[in-house]
Parts: sequence; structure tokens; C-alpha cells
Amino acid sequence: MFVLGVTGGIGCGKSSVCSILRDRGIRVLDADEISKDVTLTDGIAVPAIAEAFGTKAIDKNGAMNRKYISSIVFNDNSKLDLLSSIIHKYVFEYIESELLKEREKGTKCVVLDVPIPVKNGFVSNCNQIWVVTCDDNVRLERLIARNMTREEATRRMAVQMSNDEYISIGDYVIDNSSDLNHLYEQVNKLITEQLWERGIKI
Repeated sequence: MFVLGVTGGIGCGKSSVCSILRDRGIRVLDADEISKDVTLTDGIAVPAIAEAFGTKAIDKNGAMNRKYISSIVFNDNSKLDLLSSIIHKYVFEYIESELLKEREKGTKCVVLDVPIPVKNGFVSNCNQIWVVTCDDNVRLERLIARNMTREEATRRMAVQMSNDEYISIGDYVIDNSSDLNHLYEQVNKLITEQLWERGIKI
């Protein structure tokens, strides 16, 4: 089974690339969605988050208090790293389990949609990695359009890896600084050259 990793910073359009692949029939394991599941009410990551960040980190429904946690971690890289390490443990346990199921089914290709390209669980599982990059000014405007303040958007970008750091771990780079048509052209070219050539007809 060919495991394709797709990664990139916030606002770069990683999810748009994965949507194109999903629409072509490939299963996408979305780390962001999985991380939400493990931090919802009675989620398996909730007790560890409470232990690390205190009772205020959990809301009245027994889920991670996202507003409180965001106010802490996006101003302190060490706390962001701690939160990430807790959540990643459970996210990648789930991903490993799902990859095993897909291999047993004889699935030809699965996509891992992961914003933070950690070595164990992401890079170690991928046969190939596509990195989605974007001009920082374009990213900023996209995040503001998502109802983030300029300050919040700038802060979130600052605590992530730079485009160059993402590029350093990728096999292919998709520049999403332009429009959707340009994005589709790049993704379809990679599908033809990298997936079709491996017998993955989507």
C-alpha cells in the first residue's frame, strides 16, 4: 500500500489538496479531525490534558476547553509542544490502526493529512510526502477571512514551521499562492506522475 503524506502550515491549503484527493476516491486520514475526536467529551486524550494543564483546561462537558488552551499554547512554544505531544500519541495510535485495516483490505493508497510532520507516525509511515506552501501574506489574508484577528493569525503562523522547514521534509512541493485552478493543475500533474505510474488509477 502506498501511503502519501500531505502537510503544510496553517492557511497554506493542505486541506484543499486533500479534498481533491478525497474527491478522486482516496481515503484521507485527517489528523486535525482525529485530534478533535480524541479531545471531545470523554475523549481518550482528555485526562492527560487535564493532568498537564489543570482543571481549567477541561470544560463543563468533559471536553478540552479550546479557548482556554489556545490562550496558553499559542503564546508559549514549550506548552504548545507539550499539548502536541499528548494529542499526537493518540492520533497516531489511531492512524496506525487504520493503516493496518487498509493494508488488510488490499487498499492501494491512503493519504495522511497532517499539519505537523513529526517523524514517528507521519514521516515514518509515508512512502512520499507532498508539502503545500503559500506566500505568507496570502496565508494571513486567508486566515483573517476565517474570522481570525490579524494578531491571532500572525501568532499562529509564527509558532509553526517555516515554508523552508516544511519543504526540507517533502518529496514534492505544491505552491498554493495563486487560485484554485493553479492548485488543481499541480495536484493533477502529481496524481498522473506519482500515483498513476504506480498503478493507482484514480
